[in-house]
Amino acid sequence: MALKVTKISQVSPASNSSNDSANSMVLPLTFFDLRWLQFHPTERVIFYKLIKDSSLQSFLSVILPKLELSLSIVLRHYLPLAGRLTWSSQDPKPSIIVSPNDYVSLTVAESDADFSRISGKGLRPESEIRSLVPELSLSCDSPSVLSLQVTLFPNQGFCIGIASHHSVMDGKTVIRFIKSWAHICKHGAMDLPEDLTPVLDRTVINVPSSLDAKIIELLSYFSEVKDSFRSLKLLPPKEISPDLVRISLELTRENIEKLREQAKRESARSHHELHLSTFVVANAYLWTCLVKTRGGDENRPVRFMYAADFRNRLDPPVPEMYFGNCVFPIGCFGYKANVFLGEDGFVNMVEILSDSVRSIGLRKLETICELYIDGTKSVKPGTQIGSIAGSNQFGLYGSDFGWGKPCNSETASIDRNEAFSMSERRDEPGGVEIGLCLKKCEMDIFIYLFQNGLEMVL
Repeated sequence: MALKVTKISQVSPASNSSNDSANSMVLPLTFFDLRWLQFHPTERVIFYKLIKDSSLQSFLSVILPKLELSLSIVLRHYLPLAGRLTWSSQDPKPSIIVSPNDYVSLTVAESDADFSRISGKGLRPESEIRSLVPELSLSCDSPSVLSLQVTLFPNQGFCIGIASHHSVMDGKTVIRFIKSWAHICKHGAMDLPEDLTPVLDRTVINVPSSLDAKIIELLSYFSEVKDSFRSLKLLPPKEISPDLVRISLELTRENIEKLREQAKRESARSHHELHLSTFVVANAYLWTCLVKTRGGDENRPVRFMYAADFRNRLDPPVPEMYFGNCVFPIGCFGYKANVFLGEDGFVNMVEILSDSVRSIGLRKLETICELYIDGTKSVKPGTQIGSIAGSNQFGLYGSDFGWGKPCNSETASIDRNEAFSMSERRDEPGGVEIGLCLKKCEMDIFIYLFQNGLEMVL
């Protein structure tokens, strides 16, 4: 697969007025942002198949200009995305600083690959997906917060690659930005509807101020830059193995319902005691398949992580359109692999995840934060760690730029750790799409366990 970069644009937010200060802003990070300060960028690739007008000439004369113009307009509404992270010696925590001349880098590239295969759901080398993701400038002093790449597959389609600094926005905000950009591009609009207009007000995050210091202390505990307390350097990314492959799998609504019934049937608890959401059922099944795939030492420690949305859990609730992070990691700690390796592994995980989800609403945020910090510091070497990225509630497939809804979407950043990605299914309500990256030998085992397990469910 050959990729040729044809252009790198610097797209600035469209001006609100003749006043240069209109495109200036200082936005301090919140408690929820700080947790992700040293985390690797959130990376996603969204594929669009072109039925007509897919030639290089049409792309350069029609599609690309529309994408660039609408990006400039949407950045006026999402102004922080044009800025950079800074942490001055006078400030207790970092801020997003936007200056009048700031911009978002947009790389334009051309690929000779088979679009149908790259944008499909079958096994593909991860290196091919990774080439469609833009680089994000991550200097220690003042990293940028967003980078974009548009790659054309002549006479086939194109994709949009997104890399965003995780401390600036969570998954829900990323998807809302993409949908906002698509809305403006498709309709030629200058303004956004209410359900896409971001809320930039940071005072809506009502959490004890003492929690900021606790998270900053945790970050410094793991930081490799011990002599620079205010370093914005990210933790080193995991090296991507050359034999890493990617696949997209599906759990249909029928699959989810059968797994839910299995949990009710096999659990010793009353089903009224279990939280049997699609999220819990799907992740319990995926996690047990992953632990069984690894095999090996039955006594090895394992830990499963997920991010809980606190928009409706704070007092007062945070507006749904809030811009930034409002998620916090929740860990299922203290378990060994043998809990999930047997025939009762799935129902064990259902009960564990169910208890975890239910407990979020019963505990104060301070307690949740303390549990996370203690659990993170106590992780032993050799622990199998799994996590989930995304949600089946985001509605990404509604991102139509004017050339139809996406034919597929991949969360590229799951190749940096042992994580699944989750989204809604494209063509059928209910159920989920799951993205996964593993070495080829492990992937073969996982696919067998995944498919065989579904066939065995009555």
